[in-house]
Amino acid sequence: MKTRAIVASVSVSVALLALWAVIARLEWISPIFLPGPAATWRSLSEGLRHGELLHLTLGTAERMAYGWALASVIGIALGALIGISPLLRAWLQPTLEFIRPLPASAIVPVAIAFIGLSPAMVLIVIAFGAVWPVLLATAHGFANIEPRLHEVGRVLRLSPLAFIVKVGLPNAMPDALAGMRLSLTVSLILAIVGEMLASQEGLGLAILQAARSFRSADLFAGVVLLGAIGFVSNSLLGMAERRALKWKQI
Repeated sequence: MKTRAIVASVSVSVALLALWAVIARLEWISPIFLPGPAATWRSLSEGLRHGELLHLTLGTAERMAYGWALASVIGIALGALIGISPLLRAWLQPTLEFIRPLPASAIVPVAIAFIGLSPAMVLIVIAFGAVWPVLLATAHGFANIEPRLHEVGRVLRLSPLAFIVKVGLPNAMPDALAGMRLSLTVSLILAIVGEMLASQEGLGLAILQAARSFRSADLFAGVVLLGAIGFVSNSLLGMAERRALKWKQI
């Protein structure tokens, strides 16, 4: 079954690549806007060989990783407190429901006003947008801990912190990891948007400059690298998730 899924996935990718090549070869869309796979590959290989694209890719990946890590720590900490305490949940829920729908782009002007056009501003925007999936998923996991586990904690006289670390977090981990995986995608998107808006060095700014100067091959090369970042980061998180939740398969 696994081999069949891999073959099917590769077949779809090859078919899409062939369709792209045919459309570009017949120039159904102007080459100014849609380069062929060969032109994209040349731009990608040259950029990587000279080191420029590799530098930009690592910069974007690093920015995404820092923002995602900050969002994960804040989201798990607040989610645990909100999920385990009905009183705290009642106090904070109106405020969170007011802030949560705000798009991350809406706080960019505020962040610029207080911090300026800097890497720290982009980091804060990424963390703000990426924290919600983790926070809500973690709060849901803690809020649905079985009542008998609370009774066990009271019998063992566990402190609130000890209960969270030893009982709550392992039980809420599947929910928290699901939120972290969604947050990872949000972090990559916001890293690109932040680089474009704040003119920070990275793939986002490079793609924007390529689009403005009609360098479609360079633009598509940047998009390919963004896809690679998303694929690799999601695969690594999936491996970590399977390892962290291995006890559930026993």
